[in-house]
Amino acid sequence: MSKTAKALALVSLVSASSAFAMDLEFHTVDVDSDGAISMEEAAKYPELMQQFKDLDSNKDGELSEEEFAAAQ
Repeated sequence: MSKTAKALALVSLVSASSAFAMDLEFHTVDVDSDGAISMEEAAKYPELMQQFKDLDSNKDGELSEEEFAAAQ
């Protein structure tokens, strides 16, 4: 595989993983409707869990709607 093909594949992979949240609605993930996504709620979505700590900007262990929107 050429360097260009590898680079394009990597860009595609990164784009796909960062775009996952566009397919999720905050209220769908926030199943208890408390206005925050807990780690337990996020655990059903592996892509979200991979980014959870980075998205949790105030480090309170939950994602607010604003923090979740940053993934979109």
